[in-house]
Amino acid sequence: MFIDSHCHLNFPELADNLADVLAKMKLNEVTHALCVSVDLNKFPQILQLAEHHSNIYASVGVHPDYELAVEPTQSELVRLAQHPKVIAIGETGLDYYRLQGDLEWQRERFRVHIRAARKCRKPLIIHTRSAAADTLRLMQEEDAGQIGGVLHCFTETEEVAQAAIEMGFYISFSGIVTFKNALEIKKVAATIPIERILIETDSPYLAPVPYRSKLNQPAYVKHVAEEIARLRNVSVDEIGIATSTNFRKLFLEVK
Repeated sequence: MFIDSHCHLNFPELADNLADVLAKMKLNEVTHALCVSVDLNKFPQILQLAEHHSNIYASVGVHPDYELAVEPTQSELVRLAQHPKVIAIGETGLDYYRLQGDLEWQRERFRVHIRAARKCRKPLIIHTRSAAADTLRLMQEEDAGQIGGVLHCFTETEEVAQAAIEMGFYISFSGIVTFKNALEIKKVAATIPIERILIETDSPYLAPVPYRSKLNQPAYVKHVAEEIARLRNVSVDEIGIATSTNFRKLFLEVK
């Protein structure tokens, strides 16, 4: 019923107990998960997981926080994305929260990912934190709407969500939407079109209530769905079906 559209199963907190993580996914009706790349050095681990498990997909990309990572080239990203289990480019984007100073290298890295996504016809997974204006500007300048994608772990305003949706993007909600003080995020989850919503854990981080501050895992994505269902006054089944349909439409349909 549920699909975790963004997790990091290759991180040791989850990889060291993978059999249990996968069993709990099944128990909680989480049928599939997308394991997202943050560093090309660790990409082979992600690809191995995807190759060995039919319900695990992979992405390829370098996170904007990884300042010292080897810069990916457009051609390298396109080449790695040819694998049939790689269904997205990213995670990429901008993050002005953790890093200071001249961040032009970060913007250039983002541009490279967008160009690679357009070239290989696979959607983008975009991370944005304290950088919404520049994120939207670069998406527009590089014509990211031509291929689409998702703003993952959404923590921005309704206006930012609407601008992304107008470019053909989806909005993905993590466990943060279950937090009591996440009022703006709850508002966005309650009001944007259901056809544009995805759910995720971003595990092993950001565990939803009732597991907040504990280790997160894909099985807990159902709690994200439950909160969105409550906010929209619909059944959790409706959210599960809609977000799974959205996932398949974005990531699995031929562009």
